[in-house]
Amino acid sequence: MNLRLAALAVCLLSTTALAQTPPAPPSDLPPVATPMPDYAAVTEGKPIDSRPNENKRDHPSFPEQTRAPYHKTGPYKTTEITSALRAPWALAFLPDGKFLVTERLPSALRVISPDGTIAPPVTGLDGLTPSWPATGLLDVALDPDFARNHQIFFTVFGWDHGMISGLDVVRARFNEAANSLSDVKVIFRNHPQTPNDARSGVGTRSGGRIAFGKDGYIYMTVGDRDAGSSFPWRVAQTLDTDLGKIIRITRDGQPAPGNPFAGQPEALPEIWAIGQRSQEGLAFDASGQLWEVEHGPRGGDELNLIKASANYGWPMVTHGIDYPGPPMNDGQVAKPGMEEPTYYWAPSTAPSGLAWYNANLFPEWKGSMLVGMLRGNSLERLRIVNNKVVNEEPLLTDVHMRVRDVRVGPDGAVYVLTDSGGGSITDNTPVGSKLLKLTPQ
Repeated sequence: MNLRLAALAVCLLSTTALAQTPPAPPSDLPPVATPMPDYAAVTEGKPIDSRPNENKRDHPSFPEQTRAPYHKTGPYKTTEITSALRAPWALAFLPDGKFLVTERLPSALRVISPDGTIAPPVTGLDGLTPSWPATGLLDVALDPDFARNHQIFFTVFGWDHGMISGLDVVRARFNEAANSLSDVKVIFRNHPQTPNDARSGVGTRSGGRIAFGKDGYIYMTVGDRDAGSSFPWRVAQTLDTDLGKIIRITRDGQPAPGNPFAGQPEALPEIWAIGQRSQEGLAFDASGQLWEVEHGPRGGDELNLIKASANYGWPMVTHGIDYPGPPMNDGQVAKPGMEEPTYYWAPSTAPSGLAWYNANLFPEWKGSMLVGMLRGNSLERLRIVNNKVVNEEPLLTDVHMRVRDVRVGPDGAVYVLTDSGGGSITDNTPVGSKLLKLTPQ
């Protein structure tokens, strides 16, 4: 079945499913998991999550793959820079010490001063998605040569009353003094832009994270946008679509030289790795290795070390289960030829932003991956040795908010965005999200 026919089939199936009331799950299926782990009960040397795994068939492939022991590091201080943001999604650091922050919907790009002053929305976003009534914003990154060219890159999507289009990568020139963008240009559109399935939480499985590699190229996550069922649409396993992939492009939006599938029949040349579901975080470590976090279906949230041409298995294998309770596909958690997650969480904690800590301000945190948790309402610190997670520590558990993004500042402090927007994108999201700063106590 070609892509166009597959897309039509998905749309028809979605329309049928929306008209039906799903049957109640049998009583022997697991109940919905508790919202988060009991952080008050964490014990040194024991896993932080004591909830039972909902997938009764699950098993780790190696000892460090899940439920690493808890290890407490030194105390830290949390400073609230602002609590007046509307569902922010990403953060970047400007050379003058200010912050550039995206808000999803209504879309806005904002400059925030260290004292918490929020400038009016940056102008120049009009007309980015002319076929859609509104534009949404996701990630933002400064050009590696920003000091010279003042270029920024960000990801956007079209939005129309609950329907979301595909992702665009946009390049623009940022004039901070004028609080405006110029030379705004869409350099890449993921394929296909549509269809989108309205049952899937519209926007929660779109991807949209970008990161610059040491090679100067842009790496980007594209979610699979599947509706969600025990037998998902297998677009993450095909090479004729960007869905469920990590792509690698130049700063002009072209497929980067040396991409692993370039030249293969019917393969999109921008694809770097395949077999992902809903990738919410993307970051390079100090050695230049690329890491990703993604949401599993119900359990099986993953931290992956991304390699060129590798297949990460979705939806053929997963440590999670379908939302109503049955296994996904044939219930296997691993298959030959498919990459295993470096680490996974089960039940789900919904990992989001991702950052590698290699600064000197927190010596105990060096060599750790910092992971924002949406459902887990925490910032997780994962100590990584030889690409294995050796201990885990929940941070910011006293804030009781969804953590959307985390970044390490030029000063070595850790900056965190909380998200008041809830699990779905809406036309009216509440103000109340925070920008927080973590420093040693």
